[in-house]
Order: sequence, then C-alpha cells, then structure tokens
Amino acid sequence: METLECGIILVGSEVKSLREGRCSLNEAYGKVRDGELWLIGADIQEYLEANRLNHQPKRPRKLLLHRREIRKFAGRAAEKGLTLIPLRMYFHKGLAKVLMGICQGKQKHDKRQAMKTAEANKRIRLNMLRFTQR
Repeated sequence: METLECGIILVGSEVKSLREGRCSLNEAYGKVRDGELWLIGADIQEYLEANRLNHQPKRPRKLLLHRREIRKFAGRAAEKGLTLIPLRMYFHKGLAKVLMGICQGKQKHDKRQAMKTAEANKRIRLNMLRFTQR
C-alpha cells in the first residue's frame, strides 16, 4: 500500500554478512516500541570470520526514521489488518537501508484461491515432466 526507506543500526559482522548476501527477510516484520521502529525476525547469518565477535542472527534491530515519519507510518500500520513488513534490504551510498511497506494480509478466501492455483500449477508441471521424459 505504501513504502518508506529506513536506515538500520547494524554491528560490523552484520554489515559484512549482508555484503555477502546472507540475509533472509522471511517471517520479518516491523514493530513500534516506545516511539521507535524495530525490525523483528530478520535473519542475518553469522559472519564466518568474526569468531567470538559475532552477532546474534535474529536479534531485533532498530530502524532509523524521523519522529513524524514514525508517527505517520506507525499510525497507518496500527489500523486493523495492516502490518509493517520489510520488502528489501540493500546498500545505498555505502549505508544499509531497509524498504518497509504497509501491507494488508490475505483473507481466508484469498488463501484458499492461492492454494488451488499452486496445486494446479504443480499438477501441470508434473504432467509436463512426464510428457517430456517419454
């Protein structure tokens, strides 16, 4: 529905791991706590060469926004059925950025339709494999 670019506070080993592309935003979401926006559940894997100075892979990370942006963005996210999710994590001019979006979850009937479509596509793929192997 709406997107906003945020800065993110990281430690050194997290930055190095991100530069290697070792980040997963599956199951991650944004949450407002004490007037600050936090990224919860993002998995930045440990940097192999950092040994004892490594970071925790799924720790909460603070996002950097102006207060008015937090109020506006979080106010919209507090509406029923809306949630803050990270869409992309990237580097811009040497700084790590997260593209956060306000999204609306699927209704139950939408989920059923998506499952039917996925099942149909799976059957088509299997039939195509059988046909090409003959």
